[in-house]
Amino acid sequence: MLRKAIVATLALSAACAPDSQAPVKVQALVLTSNGSYAPREVELTTISDIVRMEGVVAKMIGGARIRSDSQDPQVQSAQTEKAYAKAIIKADGRGVTANYITHDDVLWPADFHTWNLVTAYYNFERAYDYFNKVTNVSVADLGEPATVYYFPEFTLVDSSPDAIKDNALFFSPVQAFMVLPFDTLQKAPLALNAGIMSHEYAHRIFNKKVYAGSALPYQIAVWGGSPASPGANLVKALDEGLADYHAFGTTCASATGCDTRFFSTSFGEKLSNDRDLSKPDRCMDTLLRDDLNTLNVSAFDPYKLGSIIASALYQAGQSTGQHAQLQRALVDAYSDESSNKPGLAQLSRVARDNQANFNLTSTSAVLINHIADIPLKTAVCNELIDHLQIPASTLVGPGLPCPPTAQGGTTCPSIN
Repeated sequence: MLRKAIVATLALSAACAPDSQAPVKVQALVLTSNGSYAPREVELTTISDIVRMEGVVAKMIGGARIRSDSQDPQVQSAQTEKAYAKAIIKADGRGVTANYITHDDVLWPADFHTWNLVTAYYNFERAYDYFNKVTNVSVADLGEPATVYYFPEFTLVDSSPDAIKDNALFFSPVQAFMVLPFDTLQKAPLALNAGIMSHEYAHRIFNKKVYAGSALPYQIAVWGGSPASPGANLVKALDEGLADYHAFGTTCASATGCDTRFFSTSFGEKLSNDRDLSKPDRCMDTLLRDDLNTLNVSAFDPYKLGSIIASALYQAGQSTGQHAQLQRALVDAYSDESSNKPGLAQLSRVARDNQANFNLTSTSAVLINHIADIPLKTAVCNELIDHLQIPASTLVGPGLPCPPTAQGGTTCPSIN
């Protein structure tokens, strides 16, 4: 499909210097109702340089090389977050150059990388709009344009000497996104997948609010220094689960509608099934609870617990028809200096010297306290009590966050 589109536009038009005045009409590869990606005219409303792919939302950088190696003398001598970032960025890269053909005042990408870059920027715009318009994150809080390293050479030497491929991620040590080269990925490239790109953008919002924009947050770096790191394990699971739920929220503004299986167009059935928010039977079990409380963050898999959290929130939003209200409340709960309803950032600060205080009950209470609507609050209480197997007595009662009508559910077998 992509090759045909390029050939067609080459036959119709001649290349020219495009106008970068936003909004810019351009063709991007967008998901269709049959599950494939096809060219569709879209508007980039925040772009300032359509050739270098820079704008309010993002700035694309090509040719970067980032290498993290604990044995690197520059890494070992780094005393600050800024010095650490400088130590691992071995090549800064440069601005990208996108190529277009104009037809009927619409820009058509003239090569694969331009299609990929345009679609990635468009998907970042959608995530930006979601967090601004649905969850009410201000433009000031959304911050400066995000750096996006496009097809960098990215190596985590302590894990593997080979550069990582087939992934897209927000990498907090350099406070930037990476769209990595693909090798074995057989389905849609990740830059085309709006849900996946929104998931990564959600990590940036979590980092800004819960971690105060830290490149090396103490919730991971300090808590993770203990043999058992339940607080670090939980905060990573929350980050993943909330990112999945917000990514789902972003898909609801698309032409194809809300998609709980947004991973499916880029990954196989197993991962898509494992992360499908609509599955109601995701439950805490004794093995996962033991892992949460006893493993170090380097050994703990945050995705299973994250999926349970995301599914519980989805069930509550779906049963009440209040997904947007819930999504807004969740972001409000990331950071809140109010003495009567502190946010996750404030809870983690209080628990800094004892991460056991950052637990399923206390974090659930933070989220619930930021929900004003009683039916929605009750639904969230019931789902979290049930799916996370939190004793109802720790959340329901005088001075506790859940209404007296909330007693949990019966979907999950009791392990308490």
